[in-house]
Amino acid sequence: MQKEISVLRKELTNELHDILCYWLNNTIDKKNGGFIGQIDHNEEKNSKVEKGSVLNARILWSFSSAYQLIHDEELKLTAKRAFEYISANFYDKEYGGIYWSLNADKTPKDTKNQIYALAFTIYGLSEYFLISQDEKALELAIALYNKIEQYSYDPINKGYFEAFTQDWKPIADLRLSDKDANEKKTMNTHLHIVEAYANLYKVWPDANLNSKIIELLEVIETYFINTKTGHLRLFFDENWKEKPDVISYGHDIEAAWLLLQCAEISEQADLIERYKKYALLITDATRKGIDQDGGLWYEYDPETDELIREKHWWPQAELLIGFFNAWELTADENYLTVVMNNWKFIKKYLIDPKNGEWFWGVNADYTLIPKDKAGFWKCPYHNSRACIELINRIKKAENEKVLS
Repeated sequence: MQKEISVLRKELTNELHDILCYWLNNTIDKKNGGFIGQIDHNEEKNSKVEKGSVLNARILWSFSSAYQLIHDEELKLTAKRAFEYISANFYDKEYGGIYWSLNADKTPKDTKNQIYALAFTIYGLSEYFLISQDEKALELAIALYNKIEQYSYDPINKGYFEAFTQDWKPIADLRLSDKDANEKKTMNTHLHIVEAYANLYKVWPDANLNSKIIELLEVIETYFINTKTGHLRLFFDENWKEKPDVISYGHDIEAAWLLLQCAEISEQADLIERYKKYALLITDATRKGIDQDGGLWYEYDPETDELIREKHWWPQAELLIGFFNAWELTADENYLTVVMNNWKFIKKYLIDPKNGEWFWGVNADYTLIPKDKAGFWKCPYHNSRACIELINRIKKAENEKVLS
């Protein structure tokens, strides 16, 4: 297995380079500033479409994180471009939030405060501060953290509410997207708040922030992790009454490794031990969603006993990290076999050999899903992070002579 893992590391290094090059070569918006809002599945660029805050925050994180591994000044400059565009245009200087989207001309389009977007902006800003030491980035990250705590935190039942108007009033439509349930507390937002807070804590080790990370992990443990099935519960009202929904295999396996990482950053020994167990519980439950070709199905609906028979790019990226993480915890090479098979699937069906980047996904018959190569939800965050995480984890295993 050592030889296969060594080859995997080299291939992931090349793939990370290719992903970054795609975004560098194709998404810089020289006309309007920042980054282009959409490139469709035919590589057609749309310079007039709205620009999403989540996409821009994820670009900021991706190039900041990649710079720490590669040390290419162009990556740092691209991260700076993302930071300056976000701080100048997405940041609402009047009310202290983050616009959900902008028009191509930089004017606000959707001004709601979706907490998910604030969280990703904190995530990107804190990563950028690591490479730049730009105090403005850290100050903005802390300001957004304070806004989340001021308006989104539920002091009565704990947890965080989903969304608000521009001036932080209640809002009728709380959903991230049309497919989501319109509920006040969701797994997805809580997962990414704790991800953002943990990343912020690495550069701003504030005691109150750490207490919030710990509380978030306890809330997620109490409400979102189904310890009987190993899957995540997705939607709740303000009083933690669940609205049953699908099983999201991608979110399951992302949470498996990411929540453990957050627990480790908190340095709470008891939480770390509990989240090691949850990491394995959730990873093992995710096996049910893996097809014979090594790809991970998108979702499963328990009510109708039906698979959403699509294989999107981002669950594959998260599966690579989640199962490698399970191998690190157990030394069970069966987890590595899953990683290798999934990487074969990605190379065969998702990586665009002609133009670069990954396709959105494939259907059950392997026809391409005709959605964005770059866009509101299609970003370099999941696949670049998978490459970065595995490269660093393989290096660590090699240095510690764990691989044999």
